[in-house]
Amino acid sequence: MPKATVRIWRLALALVFLALGGPLKAQEEEGPKVGHGSSGFFIETADGAWRTALQFRLQFRFSTPFDNDPVTFDDYTGDPRTSLEVNRARLKVRGHGFKPWLGYYMEYELAASVLLNWELTVQKNPALSLRVGQWKAYYTRERVVSSGRQQLVDRSLINRYFTIDRQQGVSLFGRVGEGSRADFQYWLSAFTGLGRGGNANDDGRLMYMARVQWNPMGRSVAFRGSELSRESDPTLSVAVAGATNRSGCTRFSTSGCGSLEGFPDQDPGRYRVGQALFETAFNWRGFQWSQEAHWKRIRDRAEATTTDLVGNYIQVGYFPSLLWSAVPEPMELAFRWATYRPDVDQPSNRKDEFSLAANWFFSGHDNKLSAELSWLTLQSGVQDQLEEGVRLRVQWEIQF
Repeated sequence: MPKATVRIWRLALALVFLALGGPLKAQEEEGPKVGHGSSGFFIETADGAWRTALQFRLQFRFSTPFDNDPVTFDDYTGDPRTSLEVNRARLKVRGHGFKPWLGYYMEYELAASVLLNWELTVQKNPALSLRVGQWKAYYTRERVVSSGRQQLVDRSLINRYFTIDRQQGVSLFGRVGEGSRADFQYWLSAFTGLGRGGNANDDGRLMYMARVQWNPMGRSVAFRGSELSRESDPTLSVAVAGATNRSGCTRFSTSGCGSLEGFPDQDPGRYRVGQALFETAFNWRGFQWSQEAHWKRIRDRAEATTTDLVGNYIQVGYFPSLLWSAVPEPMELAFRWATYRPDVDQPSNRKDEFSLAANWFFSGHDNKLSAELSWLTLQSGVQDQLEEGVRLRVQWEIQF
């Protein structure tokens, strides 16, 4: 077993013993609460001061003729590849200790032996909370939504270019005016700026991120795909966000720091990256809308060049059984359009995605079957080339 895996299991066991050892002895007469809930299997002390929950997640995916969004022309013209794989296999550990407002969370990718999340959150006052550790930055809704809670099989093609993904750092966040028209949420964060596993910035300068979200109807749209609740009251959230960073990274992913096409080097402090987004989300009676418009500027300090990137996606989903009783209630239909331009000075260079999907919910997102058909295009006016192709993906998501 890899050393990293051994360390994770030791840490998980230590958390269990920390949470249960002393408090359970003091409450043997009442006994702990044990069961299964939305966060998996849990054990909790009678007074509620200590709680630990374990959840296992598997994601099986079939894809043809490729899986990931094509990045280059070669990705279209290469040999077709049909795959069936365990796309994700994860262990989640969450809970609180000492007080219900002192929470922790860890997420581990078992297949790749990678620690994805480790967080400690102080959330005593809804208006002002604190988080330290490593987690998916609350920058874009699409990235924050768990891959197990998405409306389509995976995120749109623009996610690759604009997400700041998981980062290590500290964040202040909160919510004020809940239930009123002045309902606002905010996130203010400082990160090392090197992505997952980056525990120190490469040039001594941090990444800074801010997000403000307005919920004009007094309710926020949850960071979750599909409107499963079928609420009769509409819910709207509107957000703006921005981030700035100086490092060798021009993109981020689960793997950490990476490079976009045209920016191959990762020299410390070479790129000054600034980016912003405008985002909307809406839920009502089984209908869900989400949209993000992105802008990103990369300044290459070595070459003294500046490049502006833009992208947008619109995604909608609906449970047609609410209109036609003949349609099975567990089925949802969804559509997404996404577009990306790698350089606004070259308007004929672009990527586009058109995707149709159908979901069948056996038990909400915890047991869900999804099928997705996508039309993907890549166009370069500079190279006078256009490639396009169809992709089919079928996925079974299950959590215990």
